[in-house]
Amino acid sequence: MRNLWKGAISFGLVHVPVKLYSATERKDIKFNYLHEKCKTPIRYEKICPTCQTEVSADEIVRGYEYEKGRYVILRDEDFENIPLPTAKTVEIINFAELSEIDPVYFDKSYYLSPGDGGQKAYELLKKSMVEAGKVAIAKVIIRSKESLAALRVFRDIIIMETMFYPDEIRDAKLLPEINYNVQVSENEAQMASNLIGALTEPFNPEKYHNEYRTVLSELIESRISGAEVEIPAREETGKVVDLMEALKASIDLAKEEKERAEMKKRPKSASKKAHESR
Repeated sequence: MRNLWKGAISFGLVHVPVKLYSATERKDIKFNYLHEKCKTPIRYEKICPTCQTEVSADEIVRGYEYEKGRYVILRDEDFENIPLPTAKTVEIINFAELSEIDPVYFDKSYYLSPGDGGQKAYELLKKSMVEAGKVAIAKVIIRSKESLAALRVFRDIIIMETMFYPDEIRDAKLLPEINYNVQVSENEAQMASNLIGALTEPFNPEKYHNEYRTVLSELIESRISGAEVEIPAREETGKVVDLMEALKASIDLAKEEKERAEMKKRPKSASKKAHESR
């Protein structure tokens, strides 16, 4: 992996040299847009409507429109010279409990590896956070934007989650659909709790797979080879008439699926004995 930048974690008066790497990647299947008639890829050109010419990347600058048609121009060096300590530093502000941070605030994940000569300070910070059971709340500038960030230990490495500021989270109260008034009975609430209990299990990320991407890949491969693809019809879901009946049926289904999963985990000999004892 190629590091995005080199800087330091500022931890009180301690500076921990680090390198920043992207921790995640998109594995979506990418498509080109083609002209249906001739199958030629469509080009997206940057054209200046005044000069009527295509503009290259080195001719493009960033402008902030402060009045209609009037711009303040900012160049790369302007962003680099902003007098803030977070330009090349992950500045820790305080520590907090991870459970206190709602996931809606998290944006993107980055790995922070120790930089040259920073191994001891890095290990000290990592060990201290693990023993305290805390995450660090920090500020950092990445790609011309200052973000809040949470630093925590993940798989024996410090990972940084950039975060949205509170004013970047849209107010859910603006949604007209949530202004409703209904009554939920105690029985319905209990059945819903039972369903949650039946569907609860330890989080195992290896259990989850992108089924859509798998089927889409198979469809593409079959089109390349010229084979016909059989696409099963979707099951029609019936309209829920009785909420209690739907909850009860869901609980029964969850229990059956758990039993099937447990049977798959057992050794074959144990499954055979259980079958013979019935």
